[in-house]
Amino acid sequence: MDHRLRRARLASRLVELGADGFLLTRLPNVRYMTGFTGSNGQVLVTPDGAAFFTDGRYTQQARHEVLDLESVTYLDGFLQPMVDAARRLEVVRLGFESEGVTFRTYEELRAAAKGIELVPVTGEVERQRWVKDPEELEALERAQGATDEAFAAVVGRLRDGVTERELAFELEAEMRRAGAEGPAFDTIVAFGEDAAEPHHEPAGRTLSRGDVVKMDFGGLVDGYHADMTRTVAFGEPPAQLRDVHDLVRSAQQAGIDAVRMGATGAEVDGAARDVIEGAGLGEHFTHGLGHGVGLEIHEGPRLRRGGDDVLPAGAVVTVEPGVYLPGVGGVRIEDMVLVMEDGRRALPRAPKDLAPA
Repeated sequence: MDHRLRRARLASRLVELGADGFLLTRLPNVRYMTGFTGSNGQVLVTPDGAAFFTDGRYTQQARHEVLDLESVTYLDGFLQPMVDAARRLEVVRLGFESEGVTFRTYEELRAAAKGIELVPVTGEVERQRWVKDPEELEALERAQGATDEAFAAVVGRLRDGVTERELAFELEAEMRRAGAEGPAFDTIVAFGEDAAEPHHEPAGRTLSRGDVVKMDFGGLVDGYHADMTRTVAFGEPPAQLRDVHDLVRSAQQAGIDAVRMGATGAEVDGAARDVIEGAGLGEHFTHGLGHGVGLEIHEGPRLRRGGDDVLPAGAVVTVEPGVYLPGVGGVRIEDMVLVMEDGRRALPRAPKDLAPA
């Protein structure tokens, strides 16, 4: 991945941002700009150069991951080494990530950087990350492949008495067997009436004939997250939930069909939501339609009611309508979808049928 080009793009934006240097502290953005995968790192970007900062735990790791930057190891925090570098690079106005700095860190930064104006910036690198480059798309495809394989392995092993927690463990183990580093997020498995909770935490509830099984899960590959939901039946489900599954599948297809370069998040959300509202169940679709996926499981662009994010070619978004009926159960179907210049492409290969094969 061309981290130097990414930093150059950010540096070209500094004048418009009202800064001549930019401090990155959010780890997904640090990774995006440097390739560093550790748990503590910061980077300063200016038009005339950049510097990377970390602590002694990661000195060796930084040497083989951050290949094209000055790397500074510190013992007592990054603030003073960063300020020293900023002064050396003649930074007068320092941009910082307003969403990545606590108030305490801001106060300490202001004290250490006397004579340097601090400029809060929101969402700049996150917006750059919307458009995936070929290497990012390859990682997302591999993460989705591991997710598809795990679904195929587990859906054939549904059985009386298995618990939600056990099935979640099996999904995560199968994703690792298929090449994922681990789960992209906390796996959701919900049986029967538990499926009425959009983000149910797997518990000891056991599977019985007639239950629906909602699984929201994804693999992690090279830092990139997959996100997929499937709802299947174990035995014959209630007729009401069979109808709801058909409805949600139709709504999801309408949402996928609305994904295109230049569409707004509200337009795509509305295409799916209209189908559910037309069936009189709009009050049971209780969340936005989807979100971007990449180095974070939830990033932009967002697909939601009233959302004005405009989809660019190269973005990957989820399309995940759901209908949740308290005391009965729920259905969600979710795919990651690549926005293309001439349409869209759904990444998953896993079937969406209610009855498992």
